[in-house]
Order: sequence, then C-alpha cells, then structure tokens
Amino acid sequence: MPVKIHESLPARRVLEKENIFVMTEKRAMSQDIRPLRLLILNLMPLKSSTETSLLRRLSNTPLQIEVDFMRTATYTSKHTSSAYMEQFYITHEVARERIYDGLIITGAPIEQMPFEEVEYWEELCEIMEWAEHHVFSTLFLCWGAQAGMYYHYGVQKYQLEKKMFGVFNHHVVAQKDPLLRGFDETFCAPHSRHTDVKVDDVRSVRDINILSYSEEAGLYIATSKDGRKVFVFGHPEYEKLTLDAEYRRDRDKGLPIEIPQNYYIDDDPEKGVKVTWYSHGQLLYTNWLNYYVYQTTPYDLTLLT
Repeated sequence: MPVKIHESLPARRVLEKENIFVMTEKRAMSQDIRPLRLLILNLMPLKSSTETSLLRRLSNTPLQIEVDFMRTATYTSKHTSSAYMEQFYITHEVARERIYDGLIITGAPIEQMPFEEVEYWEELCEIMEWAEHHVFSTLFLCWGAQAGMYYHYGVQKYQLEKKMFGVFNHHVVAQKDPLLRGFDETFCAPHSRHTDVKVDDVRSVRDINILSYSEEAGLYIATSKDGRKVFVFGHPEYEKLTLDAEYRRDRDKGLPIEIPQNYYIDDDPEKGVKVTWYSHGQLLYTNWLNYYVYQTTPYDLTLLT
C-alpha cells in the first residue's frame, strides 16, 4: 500500500530506505482512485518516531492511504519544536471541516492522571464526539483506548501495583472476527502502562465485544459491535528497541523500573532483544484497514455526516 504523506516529513526518508512504498502528494494527484483518508491524533511525546512506527504498520496493503497528523491546540509539545508541529500537523479546527475513513488516537504517558485533569481532556472529548459523525472507524491505542472506553462507555481505569511492562502472551477469544483473521490462537504483544481496565467492567457493556485478553496483562482488544470503535490496550506498533529505550531512560534517571518481562534474551539487557510480536502487530493494522475501514466505509464520505 502506498501511504500518501507530506513530501518533507522525516519519516519519508526512513521508510524509503526500508523499501516501504510511500507516495508524495504530487504523485498521488495523478492516480484516478479514491484513497483512504486517515487522521492520526499523535499524543506521544516523541512525535517523529511514533509517526514512523505507525506508517510502517499502515504500509502493507494494496490500498492508497492519505494521512493527516493532528495535534492538540490546548497543549504544546515539550519534546517537538513548534515549527515541526506547524509544518506537519493540523489542529482539530482544520480537521473538523473534513471527513475521514479512519482515525487513530495514540497512547500518551499520562495514564496515572485522572482523565479530567489532563490538560487537553475537553479537547479530546470534542474530537471523539466529532469522530462519531466524521470518521468511519476509530482505532484507540493504549491510554487512548482507556480514554475512549471511559468517554464512550464510562469504564474506569485502575492504578496497577507496578508498571505493566514487557511482552506478554494473549489469547484469541473471537476467532471468527475479521480483525483477528490470520492470528495464532496465542500471540505476543507489548505493554507499557501503569493503569488497567478490568475485563469484567468491559464485559458488562452490551455494545462491546472482547476479542483478545492476556492472563498477565489483562484486556488487549475490544470493539464496538458495529466495528466503528476498536480499542487496543497495548502497543502493537512498538519497534524492536522501544521498550529498551524506555527501560534505559527510566533506569538512568534513577526511577523505579523493572526489566521488561519476556523481552530481553535470558532477561539480560546486554544480550539484546528477542522480537516476538512484530508479525501480529502488523497483521492487526492490516486487518483493521482492510476489514474495518476499506471493506465497509462508504465511497462517498459525506454520507457519514
């Protein structure tokens, strides 16, 4: 799948070196097809690395995708320059006039804060409400999934005794659901969070289907019954060294952090990482794009409004 992105986005050069097909706006204009329109609300502090990771996952179908990145107007990123954000990101004020096939709301390292105390919470609620009538399918990731579950269904999050940190085994519950097509019955996925939602709380919501869970890490994937909301309580987009970077960052700061579980060879950071989640992470994004977006979104997006 060619991903249509801004010609100057740094992720373009990284992806092209990996032989991933990205398409500039100039070339896309010459193609007589309707691309899928995706909006990514990137709440992660390291914007560029998150952009690259997500674009890698979105680049493995024969579909053309047009991607916009969105930032919050009520919070200024401390890790990315304002010039970068102005060049590559739009605000909801701009996005509200558009209609999208899909929306991705990323995680954010703020899960220990009550939702209402998050600086951009009201803006995020406005975005989630807007998406009900301007986006066909929304994919919520990690804290974004907790926020979406709380806003739409009132499901609370709970503080964990220690950080859920590592790569864990997960079970497929709904084997016939298209989102899990091609999945093994047991598969691995990364988690990095201090809070959790309880499976029983989610199970009590009549509009929700639980697709996958972990005995160690808890709920992993759930969807609304109409498929227009997909909640993933982990990080299927994480790269090989993402957890390693988080571990070394916190360790070097003297923060309380344990070695990520089931991640390093022999649990030894100096022996390197064993990657066990990458293929299923890729498949999850591919299936969402194909079955939950492309196969079901209306050709005329104005029908959503």
